[in-house]
Amino acid sequence: MGEFVRVVIDQEKCGDPDGVKRWIGVCPLGMFELKNGRPTVVEENEDECTLCGLCLDACKTGAVTIQKLYEECSAE
Repeated sequence: MGEFVRVVIDQEKCGDPDGVKRWIGVCPLGMFELKNGRPTVVEENEDECTLCGLCLDACKTGAVTIQKLYEECSAE
């Protein structure tokens, strides 16, 4: 059984632009970028996320979360 997850950014919780710039830079895979001054997930890199949690720790407002999409069941 495998879990499918994605990183989600709650734009309502994003505040300090300098704080945002700090946490988007911690991802070793370049998962995040600023578009029109707002942090976004780079879709091309989304499947590469290792769930290391660096972005979760670096975002001090709790705007970054991991969302479970669904579970894959395997027949035995």
